[in-house]
Amino acid sequence: MICYRMLENVKLETIHIAFVEAFSDYQVKIDLPFWKFQQMLKRRGFDPTLSIGAFEDERLIAFVLNGFRDWNGKKTVYDLGTGVIADYRRRGVTSEMLQQVKERMRERGIDQYLLEVLQNNQSAVLLYQKQGFEIQRTFSCYHLDKNNLSQKTAYSVESVESIDLEMLKEFWDFRPSWQNSIESVKAVPEDFHYAIVRNDNIIIGYGIIDKRTGDIPQIAVHKEHRGKGIASNIVTELAKNTEALKLSILNIETPLKSVEDFLFKVGFTSYVGQYEMLLKVE
Repeated sequence: MICYRMLENVKLETIHIAFVEAFSDYQVKIDLPFWKFQQMLKRRGFDPTLSIGAFEDERLIAFVLNGFRDWNGKKTVYDLGTGVIADYRRRGVTSEMLQQVKERMRERGIDQYLLEVLQNNQSAVLLYQKQGFEIQRTFSCYHLDKNNLSQKTAYSVESVESIDLEMLKEFWDFRPSWQNSIESVKAVPEDFHYAIVRNDNIIIGYGIIDKRTGDIPQIAVHKEHRGKGIASNIVTELAKNTEALKLSILNIETPLKSVEDFLFKVGFTSYVGQYEMLLKVE
């Protein structure tokens, strides 16, 4: 018999084992050793009191892992991972977990529920739509083998200990997704390398990269200084400061032709699309 309970008293090691098994046949390969799993949870604001698991004989066979933050001025829960071990799929387990999570959110006075889902995972998209989620934005995800990076060195790029990202929001063409947000970077600041380009001692471009995974949560150039190769120089510098062999930039809002053109020019390729979906909790 399957029973459901929140995850505040469940060890992260137990959740990690279930996570790896549930995503072992995922459409996009997920390489997630325990250290990276812990980082993901911390970066995305994991809240075990708003996360739920399905158990059979005390074995965790399914889960909805949620983060909690303020998002656009509203109390928001973010689904950072929903999975069901293969033998337990198509039994309504996910629907039951989501219903119980939504009830907990109502009790806590939470305004909305946010998630991302692969565009080609139509069964999951339909499931979330039945739950009341609506598509907000479309994203594209990119990666690049460092050996294929088109190197640029025309501008001097500085490495710095941190960046006041709130001061640089005017550089953005779109609001970063949850996992790339300022709050997510601040959650694990020691994991990132920060690079900037200055003009007359004023920052005109910046980038951030995970020192171990190669993930670039943010890179942007002031609108008056674009088309000069500044962003390409920043990518080159970032690539030198990660031990990963592959760079990744996730959740670029589409369509944004100027951003897409830049990424392709540097050498990135798009490998998957996602929907950002939102449910208003009533």
